[in-house]
Amino acid sequence: MGHLGALLFLLGALGTLADICSIPVADSKLVQGLGQHLLPWMDQLSPEHLNPSIYVGLRLSSLEARDKEALYLHSLKLSYQQSLLGNDNSDSQATPSVGQLAPYLLALRANCESVGGRKGDRLVSQLKRFLEDEKRAIGYDHKGHPHTSYYQYGLSILALCVQQKRVHDSVVGKLLYAVEHDHHLHQGHFSVDTLAMAGLAFTCLKRSNLNTDLRNRINLAIRTVQEKILKAQTPEGHFGNVYSTPLALQFLMTSPVPGVELGTACLNAGAALSASVQDGAFQNVLMISQLLPVLNHKSYVDLISPDCLAPRVMLEQAVESFSQSQVPEVIHVMLKVPSVWPPYGHFIPVPAGSSLEDVLKKAQELGGFMYETRASLSGPYLTSVMGKEVEKREFWQLIQAPDTPLQQGIADYRPKDGETIELRLVAW
Repeated sequence: MGHLGALLFLLGALGTLADICSIPVADSKLVQGLGQHLLPWMDQLSPEHLNPSIYVGLRLSSLEARDKEALYLHSLKLSYQQSLLGNDNSDSQATPSVGQLAPYLLALRANCESVGGRKGDRLVSQLKRFLEDEKRAIGYDHKGHPHTSYYQYGLSILALCVQQKRVHDSVVGKLLYAVEHDHHLHQGHFSVDTLAMAGLAFTCLKRSNLNTDLRNRINLAIRTVQEKILKAQTPEGHFGNVYSTPLALQFLMTSPVPGVELGTACLNAGAALSASVQDGAFQNVLMISQLLPVLNHKSYVDLISPDCLAPRVMLEQAVESFSQSQVPEVIHVMLKVPSVWPPYGHFIPVPAGSSLEDVLKKAQELGGFMYETRASLSGPYLTSVMGKEVEKREFWQLIQAPDTPLQQGIADYRPKDGETIELRLVAW
């Protein structure tokens, strides 16, 4: 019986391991390289450039920036508390939206800070009012849409949860209903991100014993999100696409499930992410901030009880290599806008390696083309092209001809010579 007991124990242990989502240990040079992308952004302390997601990603990573971290958090506090608490002297163009309050609360928790006192309570109240407004927009019959998105809705619940702030069951119920009925969650390639964020919010509520009357529905929703994300895995290993995979892995790492499917899926996703990082796919700071915790086997749910004393490796400044100045190669990118009259279409000359944003700037400089953007935590967001502004539930989609939606934004995507890029106005 002793040998049989040992065998059963071993089999049980193997089964337990199979239930866990984990990825191989990341190469330290790759991790350092990703972290180095964040350092220049941490030097930009003006309100319009501050991004609390950078701070959260770094604190949950295996890297630290010491003095830069402290200064960045101090700047976040000055900017967000002054503007969000109604400082009339603040610049309206630099004022963060209430929707940006959620990542700010995550940043405070990443430094082991719990919001409280008069100012803290006002911040929490603002975020709760935001959720109540979104709940009313969805409607009692669930036929409406949130003013922002279910991604932002889930993120806001998560931010309040890690701060141990309970929201009304009816607020959580709207997100539960959306997951249970696959309701308005699919906005192109953003669906996996939205599901993962909802799953992280539900997992936090479960672990924090908040909204206990909804416990059974929350447990079922967590399993539903797991199943949907696993079904969304591509042959290459990504969940949805390369940029939704980090958030999906954050969620899957928090919620073991029976069977070996999860372990294999996560190993494949980890290998795909490693290859994508080596290929230089991760340039956007928001995407990097979601990936760094995964490479340290952490998730936003760990902010319930963050380990602020965990040892981290000092992030080193990248050493720039200087070469003799050369005249950059000029490429030509065909820029098309068929959604306006008359349709726009011209070859735009730009230096090789230019971003799509550089192409738009050059087109505007040459005349006959106009565009406007709005700053967001994920980078500049197109709001107007050729005088046509986006309306409710519309956006300018970036298309690589003939019909491939780009996964990166205008600041991150770098077109090749002869490539055709279309700006297409679509509704969701």
